[in-house]
Amino acid sequence: MYKPFDEMPASARVWIYQADRAFSGAEKQWIQSVLMDFCQSWNTHGQGMPTSFDIAYDQFILFAVDERGVGASGCSIDSSVRIIRSIQEKLGVNLLDSGKVSFLQEKKVIVNKLTEVRDSIAAGVLQPETAIFSPTVQTKMDLAENWIIPAKESWLKRFFTI
Repeated sequence: MYKPFDEMPASARVWIYQADRAFSGAEKQWIQSVLMDFCQSWNTHGQGMPTSFDIAYDQFILFAVDERGVGASGCSIDSSVRIIRSIQEKLGVNLLDSGKVSFLQEKKVIVNKLTEVRDSIAAGVLQPETAIFSPTVQTKMDLAENWIIPAKESWLKRFFTI
């Protein structure tokens, strides 16, 4: 059962899927429609779960599940991945490849493949203070506090001489 994202508890479990490009306005509307339908019926072992989604920065799909009553099962998580895969295929975007590093540059999301990170650092595009999106968040509270962090506070710190 769908619940607005801002009404989900801080303890809600979160999954983040980052696209390799921004969604257009029409694509965002279509995604919202698809995900609203999905969240209305998303369940675990036949039991409805309070669930939600958000599209952040026109490029990230966020899922949230309030697991206080019933936790997300492997099958329910698989169904969420299937809906993400269908969005990926329909829109021709890459949502499921975790080999990406996203960061903010002048309020715009820049996506690098892992193989491009060192080049961005060498070119001075990605610096220790650059705000990056950390893929390690687990909860809505963690999303609010630790999703966007300076690169030097992430696994990227090993590439900087500070």
